[in-house]
Amino acid sequence: MSKTFYTEHDIQDMAAQGVTRLAVNDDVVLTDLAREQATKLGIELVRSEESQPVTRHPPGQDLHERIRSAVIAKLGDQLDPALLDRIITRVLSRL
Repeated sequence: MSKTFYTEHDIQDMAAQGVTRLAVNDDVVLTDLAREQATKLGIELVRSEESQPVTRHPPGQDLHERIRSAVIAKLGDQLDPALLDRIITRVLSRL
């Protein structure tokens, strides 16, 4: 059976998509930075023998906050918070 590898960037992408839990088993490998990023972004790593790779959070305001957190984690304070909120709102309204 093949293994699935996740990097820090994979975890950031998951958080931006609203992932709240990631099932981890012997076939899932996370880099050290991926584990740190999951903790930082609030993605729960759950030991599981079943193949349920991710749990997505329902869309809405919480998704907005998760995206905002992921962008801030990546860019720090390089963006104006009000501008960031407007961008996220505009993108989410088009989904």
